[in-house]
Amino acid sequence: MQFLRHAYERFSVLARELAKFGAVGAIAFVIDFGATNLFRFGVGWGPLTSKVVATVIAATFAYLGNRHWTFRHREQTGLAREYFLFFLLNGVGLLISMLVIGFVTYTLGLQDPISYNIAFMIGTVLGTLFRFWSYKRWVFLAAEAVTAEVPRELPDETTRIH
Repeated sequence: MQFLRHAYERFSVLARELAKFGAVGAIAFVIDFGATNLFRFGVGWGPLTSKVVATVIAATFAYLGNRHWTFRHREQTGLAREYFLFFLLNGVGLLISMLVIGFVTYTLGLQDPISYNIAFMIGTVLGTLFRFWSYKRWVFLAAEAVTAEVPRELPDETTRIH
């Protein structure tokens, strides 16, 4: 019975995190998609530059939403550490998107808005899967993961090997 209770608790926490992550991600996606297309087809910037600038804007929103809503129950290990790791991992997610966009645009030679946006969507899905996993793993740590890293006791002098 204890096993089922534990499994249910873990699943319900994961389900809530996924729902909140999805809501923050949906808004960040609208920001990213709208800004990318505005920069690419409205302003006339290049396909990769448009994606980079839009992603920085959307990622800033996503960090704030995830830190203060999705993962607020998790340990806060310092704004500078979290922010650095968040944007580093977003950089990897961005690289995934850019590889897809670059392949479609430069390798396949497809320059039209439909091809660009299909590449954008594929890259976003792949990058999102990576980001959800990596945020939980390295940015927004579970409370027990943080305390497990801190040694409880220092060895006494009798257990030292000389």
